[in-house]
Amino acid sequence: MYKQILLAYDGSATGQAALLDCHEIAQWSHSELTLIAVMPLTLTTLGPEGGVYDEVLQQSEKERYQTILDMGLRKLAEVGVIAHGEVVAGDAVTEISYCARRIEADLIVVGHKHLEGWAARWWRGSVSKALIENAPCSVLVVITH
Repeated sequence: MYKQILLAYDGSATGQAALLDCHEIAQWSHSELTLIAVMPLTLTTLGPEGGVYDEVLQQSEKERYQTILDMGLRKLAEVGVIAHGEVVAGDAVTEISYCARRIEADLIVVGHKHLEGWAARWWRGSVSKALIENAPCSVLVVITH
């Protein structure tokens, strides 16, 4: 039985689908539900040499991700599920795995959208695939097309 569920939430169509599946599992198993929104570190590009951390841009992005997270929490509250959440910055796989360990999650839920063409799949990579390799617990991947 799942007692602690972590949902990696980004507000996308795949995130919405994962949110629906996640809240059903949480209600069924009487689990505690945590949403996490992982924002990438924002760098201002200086050219081919690299970039520099932009604190103003980072704060703006954090507010945007907080809005997305609050929307997910509101949707859960509307169907009677109490959850809490947090916005973190960094690599998605690293941050999701770290949070799952910290809260002692039994299940991580992520959304995944199939990409058309091998080039798109190669270029983007797959957070869900990498997460399965690094997660400290079971991972449910909710697939949308």
